[in-house]
Amino acid sequence: MAVRFPASVTIDGRYARLVPLSPLHVPALYAAGRADEAMWRWLSTTPPGSPTEMAALVDQRLAQAAAGESVVFAVVPHTTERPSGWAAYVDISVADERVDIGWSWLDPALWGSPVHLETHFMLVYYAFEDLGFGRVQWRLDDLDLPTQDAVSRIGGIREGVLRRHCRRVDGSWRDTVYYSLVAPEWSAVRERWMSGWILE
Repeated sequence: MAVRFPASVTIDGRYARLVPLSPLHVPALYAAGRADEAMWRWLSTTPPGSPTEMAALVDQRLAQAAAGESVVFAVVPHTTERPSGWAAYVDISVADERVDIGWSWLDPALWGSPVHLETHFMLVYYAFEDLGFGRVQWRLDDLDLPTQDAVSRIGGIREGVLRRHCRRVDGSWRDTVYYSLVAPEWSAVRERWMSGWILE
């Protein structure tokens, strides 16, 4: 299969769906994201302190997407039908058949939940099954244990740590943990998910 650049589409799952990020999502995203400011230290952005600041952050993400740097999805749990975070494809290299899942955040109430796991699974599924990528990777803050746990549970392989890799927004130094899945590993991960093993 020829590798294709990700499209801004809706991806449906059992527990949530991913929809193209929109300015209309700002109120719900602000409500979901203001509950735990510590969550934002794992992202390279200042925590949005108001709906206006969240709107500016959404506009920034949409501008990056318009420039071809990313494809950003809002995460909408089926139980609430309200956007509760976002995740994106970034560092997209069609030539190298590689894509990064990044910029991810989710309402802390959903950490470790089927919604959290499925968000990453849906992006991996779309990358391998529909777009033909050969490698999906994550670059995670070493302190972001909930996302590391979610990625590990769906089959992501921890590759190593880049020490003192970059500064966090608060000025502290971040170690970056790399995880990945490559095409030969994908079928086993898909079968485990479809059988429900990952959620047990």
